[in-house]
Amino acid sequence: MSPQGFEGKSFHMVAALLGKKVGMTRVYTEGGEVVPVTVIQAGPCSVLATKSTAGPDTYDAVQLGFEDVKPHRSTLPMIGHAGKAGTGPKRLIREVRLKEAPEANPGDVWTVELFESGQVRFVDVIGTTKGRGYAGVMRRHHFGGQPGSHGTERKHRSPGGIGGMAQRGRGRCIKKGKRMAGHLGNARRTSRNQELVSVDKENNLLLVKGSVPGPNGGYVVVRQAKAKK
Repeated sequence: MSPQGFEGKSFHMVAALLGKKVGMTRVYTEGGEVVPVTVIQAGPCSVLATKSTAGPDTYDAVQLGFEDVKPHRSTLPMIGHAGKAGTGPKRLIREVRLKEAPEANPGDVWTVELFESGQVRFVDVIGTTKGRGYAGVMRRHHFGGQPGSHGTERKHRSPGGIGGMAQRGRGRCIKKGKRMAGHLGNARRTSRNQELVSVDKENNLLLVKGSVPGPNGGYVVVRQAKAKK
């Protein structure tokens, strides 16, 4: 699938796509070294809207949509919003902030060719981690637990005292941010500075060295790394 809207434009500053985590595999370098990689189906993404400081907006950004969804599973406002760009409703919609006014137009289609130029060697992958439910302090915060010797009865995995180091006049009031048992996972995480090993233009795939947050089939945002040049 050939991208639309790439003619005569420089996209090295807006290398970002929405996609879905497929799973992990391995590739071999020319020297025979095994490299573990995560396969990401990135794009094609439709440009639904653009924002610019030259207009009524206060920042520069481009809004991308990924994966078609049946109209009866969407809403009328989203159907109308996507219709302005000449496309159908999308399952995943995200904005990508830019430093300059976007050169893209609504209706353009972005593919993995954004990362094929060779200028992008490292990427940041944003996803949602796996949900682990309610977890104790040993699993959630890697506490060591109570001693296993005699004198400790049915309290080996307890957090211990939670009201220590209280200020005078506040008694044993628990401090804000105290590490305790609670919900683990299902949080937004960014895997930074992951090496982009390969780009499969025919199948819209990106091979990223290392792990990516979230389960197989989870949606992710792949962008050019901000910290590493």
